[in-house]
Amino acid sequence: MAKEKFSGFPLGLLHFLNELSKHNNRTWFTANKSRYEQDLLEPALAFIGAMAEPLSKLSPHFRAEPKKVGGSLMRIYRDVRFSKDKRPYKTNVGIQFRHEAGRDVHSPGFYFHIDPDEVFLGVGIWHPDSKSLGKIRQAIDKDPATWKRAKNAKAFREQYKLAGDSLKRPPRGYDAEHPLLEDLKRKDFIGVMPLDHDELFEPSLVKHTIAHFRAGRAFMSFLCKAVGVKF
Repeated sequence: MAKEKFSGFPLGLLHFLNELSKHNNRTWFTANKSRYEQDLLEPALAFIGAMAEPLSKLSPHFRAEPKKVGGSLMRIYRDVRFSKDKRPYKTNVGIQFRHEAGRDVHSPGFYFHIDPDEVFLGVGIWHPDSKSLGKIRQAIDKDPATWKRAKNAKAFREQYKLAGDSLKRPPRGYDAEHPLLEDLKRKDFIGVMPLDHDELFEPSLVKHTIAHFRAGRAFMSFLCKAVGVKF
């Protein structure tokens, strides 16, 4: 695919997502597929392509792949096979710059989310598998000083908030009086920061996104080391 210049997302993107949320069916989507391609698909792929070089400077092990299928852009089509919710389409844009060693969204990654209600960035590992989750908890327990430096780094702390699910009780093998118990109870290790919708329309979005991702460098580096991949 030829590299496209990214000059900001079009306002039509939010209009399309808002209308899709009200008409989430194949008939409407088919009739509006040209809008999907023009206002969502093409600018999203251009954004991903523009992120490739600056992301490689932040870390050579994360991928910005501007492909319609199998790249950084998550499919708009929902998997409804095992869901009671049979709406066929997602009403958001999800972009994950995944680690080269990762196979799915549960791998270390940088994330960009757009929907009509909110825009946010994410860094970390969402829903790691049990083996990876165990490794992260072990790394926190064995090297608490490095973990605390990573999560309390000034730039990270000022921009991101730790989010995701947590256990209600201490994980097996850890004392209820552990000084980092709340971190050990986490089932997700992600930092999330909001963006203003107006930032979507600016050509500077790539530059600002990379700057925000850079603020999570120590956090991401700790997690990558914990699960045994390079940052």
